[in-house]
Amino acid sequence: DFAEAVETAKKGDFVYFDPPYDPVSNTASFTGYDINGFNQEQQERLKKVVDDLTEKGCYVMLSNSATDFILDLYKDYKETIVVSATRSINSNALKRGKIDEVLVLNYVPKP
Repeated sequence: DFAEAVETAKKGDFVYFDPPYDPVSNTASFTGYDINGFNQEQQERLKKVVDDLTEKGCYVMLSNSATDFILDLYKDYKETIVVSATRSINSNALKRGKIDEVLVLNYVPKP
């Protein structure tokens, strides 16, 4: 469990989360690696863990799809960077291509 994995994180530690991404459409539904899936409730639970790590003084970076739900969930964070990523895997070759992803950071990166 992601919450258990970071229980011992302390001030100054860097933590990166790459969860199952929030679906960008109703047909894009790969949301988990187990039978219980990774739905919006799990995304909100992850946000709480990110908030807790932020309060501890950890540096946190998270990647996800740039859906309205995710952008709204992390709207109060210092840095949200939307990037265009290329998808090379899809059951339909015509649907492979660029998709917007977001990097959420609780710190401002140095240039």
